[in-house]
Formats: sequence, C-alpha cells, structure tokens
Amino acid sequence: MEGWLVKNPKRKFRYYVNLAKQAEFQRMQAKIKEKLRVALLVSKAAFHFIDAGQLSPYTYNVPDDVKSAGFGIDADELASIVDGHDIKKLRFHARVEGIADKLTTSATNGIIANGDNLKLRQKIFGFNKFDEKPPRGFWIFVWEAFQDLTLMILAVCAIVSLGVGIVTEGWPKGAYDGVGIGLSICIVVFVTAISDYRQSLQFRDLDKEKKKIFVQVTRDGYRQKVSIYDLVVGDLVHLSIGDLVPADGLFISGYSLLINESSLTGESEPVSVNKDSPFVLSGTKVQDGSANILITTVGMRTGWGKLMATLTEGGEDETPLQVKLNGVATIIGKIGLAFATVTFIVLTLRLIIEKSINHLAWSGADAVTIVNFFAIAVTIIVVAVPEGLPLAVTLSLAFAMKKMMNERALVRHLSACETMGSATCICSDKTGTLTTNHMAVVKVWICEIASKIENAREAENLRSKIPEIVLKLLFQSIFQNTGGEVVVTKEGKREILGTPTESALLELGLSLSGDFVAERRESKIVKVQPFNSAKKIMTVVVELPDGKHRAYCKGASEIVLKMCKNVVNANGEIDAMDEALSCHLMNVIDGFACEALRTLCLAFIELESSFSPEKEIPTNGYTFVAIVGIKDPVRPGVKEAVQVCKNAGILVRMVTGDNINTAKAIATECGILTEDGIAIEGPDFRVKSIEEMKNLIPKIQVMARSSPMDKHTLVKHLRTDLGEVVAVTGDGTNDAPALHEADIGLAMGIAGTEVAKESADVVILDDNFATIVNVAKWGRSVYINIQKFVQFQLTVNVVALIVNFVSACLTGTAPLTAVQLLWVNLIMDTLGALALATEPPNDELMKRMPVGRTGSFITREMWRNVIGQSIYQLIVMAVLEIEGTRLLGLHGSDAESVLNTLIFNSFVFCQVFNEINSREIEKINVLKGTFNNWIFIGVITSTVVFQIIMVQFLCNFSSTVPLDGKLWLISVLLGFLSMPIAVVIKCIPVKPKQPAQYNEYKRLPSGPDQLN
Repeated sequence: MEGWLVKNPKRKFRYYVNLAKQAEFQRMQAKIKEKLRVALLVSKAAFHFIDAGQLSPYTYNVPDDVKSAGFGIDADELASIVDGHDIKKLRFHARVEGIADKLTTSATNGIIANGDNLKLRQKIFGFNKFDEKPPRGFWIFVWEAFQDLTLMILAVCAIVSLGVGIVTEGWPKGAYDGVGIGLSICIVVFVTAISDYRQSLQFRDLDKEKKKIFVQVTRDGYRQKVSIYDLVVGDLVHLSIGDLVPADGLFISGYSLLINESSLTGESEPVSVNKDSPFVLSGTKVQDGSANILITTVGMRTGWGKLMATLTEGGEDETPLQVKLNGVATIIGKIGLAFATVTFIVLTLRLIIEKSINHLAWSGADAVTIVNFFAIAVTIIVVAVPEGLPLAVTLSLAFAMKKMMNERALVRHLSACETMGSATCICSDKTGTLTTNHMAVVKVWICEIASKIENAREAENLRSKIPEIVLKLLFQSIFQNTGGEVVVTKEGKREILGTPTESALLELGLSLSGDFVAERRESKIVKVQPFNSAKKIMTVVVELPDGKHRAYCKGASEIVLKMCKNVVNANGEIDAMDEALSCHLMNVIDGFACEALRTLCLAFIELESSFSPEKEIPTNGYTFVAIVGIKDPVRPGVKEAVQVCKNAGILVRMVTGDNINTAKAIATECGILTEDGIAIEGPDFRVKSIEEMKNLIPKIQVMARSSPMDKHTLVKHLRTDLGEVVAVTGDGTNDAPALHEADIGLAMGIAGTEVAKESADVVILDDNFATIVNVAKWGRSVYINIQKFVQFQLTVNVVALIVNFVSACLTGTAPLTAVQLLWVNLIMDTLGALALATEPPNDELMKRMPVGRTGSFITREMWRNVIGQSIYQLIVMAVLEIEGTRLLGLHGSDAESVLNTLIFNSFVFCQVFNEINSREIEKINVLKGTFNNWIFIGVITSTVVFQIIMVQFLCNFSSTVPLDGKLWLISVLLGFLSMPIAVVIKCIPVKPKQPAQYNEYKRLPSGPDQLN
C-alpha cells in the first residue's frame, strides 16, 4: 500500500528492506567500494614512491604482548601489509617465508592445531567473524506492532471513551467500552509481535545456514575441512576455482591464480596473484587457477570486514507475489476507507437529526456515542485494510523455507519459493544431480585393448598386460595432471581429495599400484592450465628429472583426440595416427558412452627444454595414451521424480558437458529423452540462427557438450521467446550467467562452488534431483496457500464492510462493535494467515498444470467462492438484523443485546467454517489431511474457545450477553451451513475452455470431480 494508506510502515513488508533505504544502502556500498579502490591505488603509488628511496627506511617494533606469546609480528602490521599491498614492508619481514616464521607456522605443514595454540592465535590476532547488528528483542516488535496508525487512533478513542464514560456513567460501568477497546488493541499488538518475532528467529536460523562455508586447510601436516569461522592467522588454506577467499592472506604456491576483486573494489578485471604480487583479499573470488595461501588477517581487520561493518541495513526486496498483493490491498484499503467515512457520517447525521426532531438535549453520553461511532469507523478501516496479505506471504514463505531446509534445500532468496511453484521447465545438470556423483573407472582402453577394471583382480590383470614404459606414462598422466591429492589422515588411512572425476582417476592409478607421492616428487610442475567448462581440458607442464619438459593433457574425449597426431601402441611404441585409427578410437569412445560411461582421454607431448611458464602450452601434436570410462550411476528415485515433473506439466531438460551418447543413455534411463525429443550438441546449437532456435528449442530434451554460454542462450530463449518459467541447476563458477538468467537458480551444495551458490536462489544440499522436485512442490504449496488465505480474507472483508455500512444507514447503529471487529480482524489477519498459510503440500499439487508466467493470481474459482460465500453470509446477517427478534421470539429489555450477540456469534462461526472451506479452492473434500496440520487445528480450536469465553464470560468487555444452548446451536448451525453451500458453489462452472494438451502433456482433471 502506498503513502497515507499504509497502516504500519514498519510492518509493511516483513523482513524486506524499505526500498528507499535499500537504495541509500546501495549508494553507500558503491561509495565505500570507490574509497577502497582509491585507497588501494593511492597505497600502491605510495609504496612505489617508498621503493624509489624517497622516504626514510622502515622500522618496526614487535608489541610486548605479541612477543611474549611467541610471535614476531602483530595483527595491525599484517593488516597494513596485505590491505595496502605494501611490498616494502613485505620485504622488510623477509617476504612470505619470513612472515610464516614470525607466525610460527610452516608453509607446508601449517600450524600446530592444539586447542591452546588456536585460542592464543584468536586472542592475539582476532576471530574470523564480522561484527553483526544485534538481533532485535521481543519488545521492539511489540513497539513496532503498535506503530499502526489505526491502532493508535483507536487507542486515543479508548482513552476518550474511558474518560467520558467514567464522568457520565461512573466506575466501572462507564469504563467498559474504553477498557474493552484497549484490551483488544493489546491482544492484537501482542499476537502480531509474537508472530513477527517468531519469524525473525526463523530467518536468523536460516541466515546462519547460508553462512556455513568450509574450506580446505593444512594443519599438523594433514589436509582437513574447517569452517571459515574457525580459521586463524597462520593457517594454510587451499583455494581452487569458484572458492570465496575467507580471509586476507599471502600467496605461497599455486598456478594461474586469477582473483575477481569486483565485490570489494568494483573493478571487473581479474587480478593475477603470484609470488611477485602475493596479496589475496577476503571476500574476493577465485576466477581461475589454484593456490595455497597463508592467512594473515581475519575478521574485522580485513578490508571485507571493514566494508561489512559499514553496511548495517540488510534484507531483500519484496517478492513478486507481495508486490501483486500490495496492489490488491491498496484497492481494498481505499474501498474500506470510503465505507468507514460514509458509515461515520451516516451514524453521526442520524444522531444529530434524531436529536433535532425530538428536541433532545445533548449530554456526555452523546459524546461517548460519537466517540464510539468514530471507533467503529476506524475499526472498519482496520478490518478493511488487509495487512494479513503480506503477513500470509511471509508466514507461508518462512514456513516453507524451514520445511525445505529439513528436506535438504536451502532457500537463499525468498522469492524463489513462490517462483518455483510457477516453474514450467527445469534445465538440469547430469553429473551429481541426475547421477550419484560417486564415480569409478570401470573400463580402460590402453595399448590397443579395452579392459574392464571393476575389482582388484581385473586391475592386476590389466597391469600385467601394459608395458612398463606405458604404465609409467599412465601414472604420470594421472598423478601429475590432477587437481586432486592423495593424503594420509591422522589415523594413518589413505584418503583421496578432489572432485569425483579426479578421485576416480587417482583411484585408478592407485589400483594399478602407482605411487602418488613418488611420482609427484620425481618431476617438477612448471605450468598448469586448470580444467574449466569452456576448454573442457586440463593441461600441466612438468620438468622431468633429465631437464626435459613434457605436457600432459586430459579432458573431453573428442577434443583431446583431435589434438593428437600419434598414439601409443601395444608395445609401448609411438605410431602415427591415421584416419582409420582415429575413427577406431572414436568408435571406442562411442561404445563406452553408449554404456552410459563418462569418457576422458589422456595424452602427452614432448616440449623443448627451453620451455618457460610464459610460453603457451601447445594445443596439437599430442600422443594419445588412454581412454577411461567412468561409471556414474543414476540416482535412485530420479526416474520417478522426472515422471512427477511430467505429470505436473514441468518439462525436464538435461544440459551437460558430457559426450552426447553418454548423455542420451542417461537421459533415456531417467525418462527425460522421449521418442519425439531431440538431443543436440552445444557446438551445433550455438551456430543456429535465431529463427532456427525458436523452432528447435521446444523439442530439445538433451544438450551435450554444452558450454556455459550455450546453457545461458538456451535459458534466455526459453524465458523470452517461449514465456517459460525456467529453473536451472549449476555447480561451477561458469554456471553463474545461466543461474542469473534463470527465474530460479539452483546450485549444488556438495559439488557446487561458492560462486555458484552465491549466484543461486536455492542451494540443493544433497545435489539430488528429487530434492528439486520437492522444492517445486513446496513452491506450489506457498502459492496455493496464499490464494486460500486471500479467498478467505476477501470474504470477511466484503461481509464485514457491507453489514456495518448497510446497518448504519438503515438502523443508525452498527451490529458489530469496535471490540468485536478487532476480534474479527485478528481471526482473519494473523490467525487466518497462520492457519491457511502453513498448510503442508500434498501429492495432488504435482498433478495440476503450472501457473506459468501469465497466470492470474485471483482466479475465477476464487471469485466464485468469495461471491457465493459473501452472498450467503450477507443473507444470514440481513435476516437476523431485520427479522431476528421475531423469528427467534426474543422479548424483554435485553432482546436487542441478545440479537446483536447472536449476529456477532453467527458471523464469527461463518468465518470459522469458511476457513475450513478455504482449505480447498476447487475440490469438494475440504477435510482431507486436516489432522496432518496441527497448526490449523490449533488455530480453529483456539478461535472457538476464545469466542465462547468472549460471549459467555467477557460480556462487558466484548459488548455481548451470554447465550443459551439453543442460540449457540443456531449460531454454529448457521456457520456450518456454509460448508454444504460451498459444495453447491464449487459445482458452478467458471473455467474457460482449455486446450487438451499443455507442453505436450494431457491435461489432468481438476475441480469438483476430484472428490479425494
């Protein structure tokens, strides 16, 4: 809602940043980045000036407390070296090796990781944590809930009513109205505050989950995973492509390290880090290469920590659904304001006219009456302005986020919950998502023979067939050209570290009795080109013991094969590769792929002795060594999950970097590739014209050998040309463009890099496709739940407004008092949202078509239900108001009070039973699954119990009188009748004629014919 119509700006978008404030926050962030950038440039210039000898020599004294702790350098000195890129200070301290000595750490074995040493380092150098804004306490939420303009006006009305009432009618009778309104306000405020406070706790817990990041460190000579919050100065951290740098540090060793500092300085050009320029800053990202770094500065002393300290305003924009609902709320609010104004004018004019006609004198009681008229008008606004809409969205999203966390999906952006419910297409990776990502080499082609290698006996048999010279080449190809590592744990067990593919290759080398450590010591690595999604190969240049240089290459089979002009034959000799041999090898690769095996090729090339790291590694002329077939089984349950997606009208496409035959075999096994579907390779796809793509894309079910830009192009066309709502999975740094382009980005929690996770909306913690389907189910649940709540709230709004307005015009009184309207408001806002917005999903949700990008939020079925129920409730209220006394045989002085109480009671029970009706928008069976939702049962039960207490025991407070059993039965019966009437209403057809098919799938039945 906009401007003056916002009842409580502080609660407008719960846990969503005020947009004006967020713009200010972004401006501040840009300013700070610019200052940091300028500071870096100035500091670098200053240090060049120092190096030129223009200033006095540098001196440094170690503080006593640091010296007594056994260290030779303090935290501030370390921070000034790295943050300022101070080469002179670095030289003064004997470069990286000298700083490592002063931090009593080893550049190979890391720190000694006993508890006392870690605590001492944290005491001297600080913790790797940022100062965070303290969480808001409960009473702040109470205060914010009271900042509601209408509640403050009602509080003033309560005070005036209390004062005038006591003066005119004495204590306690004159205080009932004022105290009643005051207590109602307190209940509304506390219920609202409790709801908001609980949500804040949920969001805080989820925020902690987002920040759970682990890094590889070496301590006591052993590689291990450590939380970034447990890092200490002196730690030896291993970085690879896609990692976020967890703290400031210095480069020790590594290859081709490129760091993206845009998050810190705004500069988009990556920075090369090496021994000459060893500075690595916290909060930046590894764009390429790998490295070991020495941690020098942690927490608030880092540049990133200083940046975070200045940014106190967090959160997100409102979700698309909230924007849509705020438009609805604005319209309803304006209508309510008009009704309230007219109601107050009509009631006041009737009182004035009545006084004038009957020549009655004005008294203090009349002042109380006018105050009550005003309170009723204000309360109509309270009821009319549906603040429950944003609350329902947030409640439903928070509830879904918490439940999805239990089902191994971490939601990073709230809007993804509701957007996923509208998804019409999922572009999924193969490896690790559709497959288990537990890889093993099961077949090898080497020395002109293909052999299975699924157990130790077969491995030994293969080893006996390979000449020693070829075996040596194979070991070097595997152990030298790898991003993985074979380490020994503290328990003495051998452990393989690295990606599943690297681990599978290393396991192959070890199974053939290879020695990782010996092979690595034998040669010196000169240059490394790490694997990335664009090149699909990894190459390493080593210096052999005789001083010669050799490059080893591995990667996508077709690409490596095209780079080769020779092949190692069965005797270990090198033969020239002719066309026939190349075709034979291609057939072997296709044969492996048709068995659903991932294929990689290994090759090498001899280089001149004068090779230097500055030179480019050759891209042809290699000698072919081996083909390895890696088995990666399909995950259990994936085929069923794909079928669930098909039933739900969600088309699943596989987008992978693997060989097309492997991709087709896996896609067929999963049920993704059908007879009328197309499988295409990335290189073929990217050369198509726009017109060809438009015709081709709807039929594409598998894209193999795809590059990151192929995936991005596919997603872009699906969204813009076909109007699809697209979910995309990704695990690598290069997947970030597609994740950004998609409506919902899904990053893999196990295989995914930190950059991919940061770009995603949802992190799939178990990397399982079935979890993605659960996310879609929860997304649909959120959307449907909010629709249910909107339907319920619109009905209450319409009836409450019309009843009070018409009654005021015809009788001069409002049948529902301010206190009663506040209670109704509580039922339909906070309690209604709690009951309907927390309905768990059911399997039926995945048997209906997706809403898509253009679906209307308030559907024809919803309008039908709202109008039908409103007409019924208005008829009940009208009959009771006009003929209630005669029909019920009410007599005596309290007949009017009894009738008004009955109207109030019947109205509330109509809402209670309509809340049950609202559990299903189209289906007739609204009771199915009720007992699976204890929140719903609790809300309905507490509403009924408190209604009984209000009517029977809090008469003065709620302006009611106790009802006898007969009238209670009538009230409940009138409410219950809304249920059979709902059945009749749902049988009224309102759907337009629909096409027989959607996305190539037959439409499923829906509506009243679905009785279960």
